[in-house]
Amino acid sequence: MKKFVLLDSTPIPDEGIDLCLFEYGDDFIIKREDGKGGQLMNTRMHGSEDALGRLPCAEIAGRTDARVLIGGLGMGFTLAAALAELDAQAQVLVAELLEGVIRWNQGPLGAKAGYPTRDPRAQVLHEDVARILKTDTQKFDAILLDVDNGPEGLTQSVNSWLYSTDGLQGCKRALRPGGILAVWSASIDQRFSARLRSAGFRVNEVQVFAHGNRGPKHTIWFAR
Repeated sequence: MKKFVLLDSTPIPDEGIDLCLFEYGDDFIIKREDGKGGQLMNTRMHGSEDALGRLPCAEIAGRTDARVLIGGLGMGFTLAAALAELDAQAQVLVAELLEGVIRWNQGPLGAKAGYPTRDPRAQVLHEDVARILKTDTQKFDAILLDVDNGPEGLTQSVNSWLYSTDGLQGCKRALRPGGILAVWSASIDQRFSARLRSAGFRVNEVQVFAHGNRGPKHTIWFAR
């Protein structure tokens, strides 16, 4: 019988609890220490994370020296999918707030996504993506955000700025002309769609399967 085996934990800033990595049979699972939100990430169900990396990067794949910013490393599937669409000259910057998540991707967890952090086109920073968005302007062809459970932050209250109108306008300033912002969420949020439009984006909201072609779906907003 499979059991959850705690492998490691890492503190969540300003929350006073840890994010935990578990082994469960052949899979890895990430959950909050207090169990809130259930399984936040699972190596068996990553279809929507793949889509977050694949769909916007397929749009920009033909651009010379494409630059992509990913907010949230997670289990590495979004990074792997983005790299698979981009050419050899592309650069992908990943900002991950939790040092432990970076460490997990460098260990056995990384094998599930093919160790994308080892790709020479990828640079992973132990950094808050919000800081990058507040300082860098017109640098990225695509910005992919998956830093929490969605616009209604579950894991880190510090993410509230990122999903605010000010934060979305920061994303817009950080995009090159013709750039695309993609935001992942576990659920639909019509208020966030309206917020994207108020920040000056044209918005397309897409539902994608979390795994395979049936079962639960997640939401990705594509904002141009």
